[in-house]
Amino acid sequence: MQSLHRSLDLIEMLASRGGALPIADLAEATGIALPTTHRLLATLRARGYVRQLPDRRYALGFRLVPLGATAGSVVGAGAERALARLVDELGETANLAVLDGDRVAYVAQVPGRHAMRMFTEVGRRVDPHCTAVGKAMLARMPRERARAILTRTGLAPRTPRTVTDVDVLCDLLDEVRAQGYAMDEEEQEIGVRCVAVAVPTTDESTPRVGLSVSGPAPRMTDELVARAVPLLTRTAQDMAGDLA
Repeated sequence: MQSLHRSLDLIEMLASRGGALPIADLAEATGIALPTTHRLLATLRARGYVRQLPDRRYALGFRLVPLGATAGSVVGAGAERALARLVDELGETANLAVLDGDRVAYVAQVPGRHAMRMFTEVGRRVDPHCTAVGKAMLARMPRERARAILTRTGLAPRTPRTVTDVDVLCDLLDEVRAQGYAMDEEEQEIGVRCVAVAVPTTDESTPRVGLSVSGPAPRMTDELVARAVPLLTRTAQDMAGDLA
């Protein structure tokens, strides 16, 4: 079991760094001894889950591509119908995201009906502190666990509106928990506003999942947000049973 966990740590570290890493950097980043890292990478390489580049750095292997496509289709099939209903009601782009480790990963999207609309690449991973869907999911966990995630990921200032103080952000998460939804007020990207809710979880083994609707700030008015919140909440409640 320890070897399995360490192998997955290596794969996830390569994915989180978004590129290729030398074996020494992988060992240091994961805390795995260099000889063990070398042995695990040799096995992963033989199975196609990692590959070694000409400069001897390691990168994710092509064997992961069909696995990711299959996982995406399974997750996205039912979700896209639910997201499409949100787009029909609100006109703006709807997203489904999961908390993957300490980061937010977008797993499904239905674009809005407008010519100028928001696109978030499915599979993209972002820090949770500056996204509505990330804050919505963090708010549903104990405060100290959310704080630990924020401390590990850091609070990089993506825009001048990004909250970069962990105490302030934890207080905001308390407000999100009380009101039942979170907002991204141009904190990830200037000109983009987003509202999100978390899918209710039954226990710690249930995936952390969130739903969001995003669009250009001039169209994402307070009135549209007020319409979106009950629709998002109802959709999230419907999804909760499927996830359980």
